[in-house]
Amino acid sequence: MAVKLKLTRLGSKKHPFYRVVAATDETRRDGRPLEFLGYYNPMVNPAEVKLDAGKIKEWLGRGAEPTDTVRALIKAHMA
Repeated sequence: MAVKLKLTRLGSKKHPFYRVVAATDETRRDGRPLEFLGYYNPMVNPAEVKLDAGKIKEWLGRGAEPTDTVRALIKAHMA
């Protein structure tokens, strides 16, 4: 059971809002996550990102793999 750090989509049509979550790789995009790690709102300028650095480091230490988008968010906002 591999764990991924990925985005789940919220918000209405044409107004997306995403949560950054830890979930198994078999979980659907909007399925039940193991833990919420932050959020990403691309609809404001500049994009609003809030990440819990401690939880993310803990999951990465356990071997969780971030998706490409989450990896870019982590790199840009936790550096």
